[in-house]
Amino acid sequence: MVALAFVYQWGMATFEGADVEYVHALYVVVETFTTTGFGLDADRWTSDRMLGLMVVFQLVGVGLIFLALPAIVIPLVGEALSSSPPAGSELTDHVVLCSFTPRGETLVRELDARDQPYVVVEPDRERAGELAADHDVVHGDPEDVETLRAANVGAARGLVADADDETNASIILSAREVADDALHVVSLVEEESVADYHRYAGADEVLSPRRILGESLGAKATTTVADELGEGVEIGEDVQIAELLVHHGSPLVGRTVAECRIGERTGANIIGAWVNGRFESPPAPTRVLDEHTVVLVVGREPQLEALKRLTLSETRRHRRGPVIVAGYGVVGRSVAGELAASEDTVVVDLTEKPGVDVVGDATDRRTLEEAGIDEARTVVLALGSDTTTVFATLAVRQVAPDVEVIARANDDETVPKLYRAGAEYVLALSTVSGRMLASRLLDEEVLRPETQIELVRTRAPNLRGETLADADVRARTGCTVIAVERNGEVVTDVGPDTTVRPDDTLVVAGTDGAVARFTERFT
Repeated sequence: MVALAFVYQWGMATFEGADVEYVHALYVVVETFTTTGFGLDADRWTSDRMLGLMVVFQLVGVGLIFLALPAIVIPLVGEALSSSPPAGSELTDHVVLCSFTPRGETLVRELDARDQPYVVVEPDRERAGELAADHDVVHGDPEDVETLRAANVGAARGLVADADDETNASIILSAREVADDALHVVSLVEEESVADYHRYAGADEVLSPRRILGESLGAKATTTVADELGEGVEIGEDVQIAELLVHHGSPLVGRTVAECRIGERTGANIIGAWVNGRFESPPAPTRVLDEHTVVLVVGREPQLEALKRLTLSETRRHRRGPVIVAGYGVVGRSVAGELAASEDTVVVDLTEKPGVDVVGDATDRRTLEEAGIDEARTVVLALGSDTTTVFATLAVRQVAPDVEVIARANDDETVPKLYRAGAEYVLALSTVSGRMLASRLLDEEVLRPETQIELVRTRAPNLRGETLADADVRARTGCTVIAVERNGEVVTDVGPDTTVRPDDTLVVAGTDGAVARFTERFT
């Protein structure tokens, strides 16, 4: 408007021979732009050129109004009408999550399942508003001391720093300024080389989800049954808990859990199962096992070895080749390290670096053949991109249909795609990270962060004198009694006919909800 007022002065002088003051010209332009009328000078426009200039003014004015409405006016009105995200919280004994990532989504699901209050500190105003519909949220910079005070960090039980490595270090320092040493601070790192900096800043625990994911994937590729109990969990001298994959061609494929008669045939006991990327504990007797099912079982090593032979196809049982690890980042190095002691490995990566055996693209047939795909027993896909991992799975299936494929995914949404592409076992980084965080923050004894199966030793006075079959423990609670401590000994041959004695201590496995139901009914 300011600029066109000068143009109007020039037009009146040039086309009409009239001099007008600048304020007068500005008034006419404002009249034109706001469409309030043209009465002031309309009778003075006599030439076609001046009328043409005014047509241009009117079109420009209307055009700018239509541009201003969606770009400025509507957002301003919408922001004024929308509710602002909370700027503070009065919660106590809660968990403060800075900020909200895919692994944070898994964490809050675990916290919700345990009725554990939490607050998400989110710096983005729009994102904070969206999250506020379903979560307790504080809008603000998690690196800022005042924001953490507003989130009541001083009264929290724990804080999770879940941004990038540098931001996390700043968050830790701010948290330590606000809260005393009673606050349990957990930090996540992408690069393990910075872990010491986070500890120095004040983190109680520094976790590397990619390394732990790699170790979990590597454990799935070993030929022997691996002890899956984790640190500090003991049942008996010979008892182990393991996850076993049901392979294509196994006699268990297509049968229900009841029809498989695993307990009768091997002596092992199923306490959970991964079905299409979802964990069930315990699996229903009518649950059909397919070639992608992973069963969580308990038993002595010979029993688990017998069950593992059942889960393998004839082709798989006789394959004794190397394990190909595709991708040599943090996850791939952890996989290779886990396998180093027991397996021959061939590492494939796009970049030549120490530890890489074959340089090339894992989605390319020639690279796979150079890595020895025809002789390989397993391919572990530890690639950084989910899209590339899906394509690599299809490539492996095309080149070597009988090779086992174990894959890493970044997001939960990719897991079903990888199963459809032909992977036998898929583990999502966000799932491992979120559940691992939950187990650390809540001080729970968990067998594996992927499953969240919990071990509990407990007396069960309401079961005294009854057999496990008569009490129908598994159907009523979802828990599995896997051992009995009796007269100073651990009895692991537990079955439906086992009678609970007055002084028995039961070792029970189940999810949090299942253990809670068992405690409520039988203790």
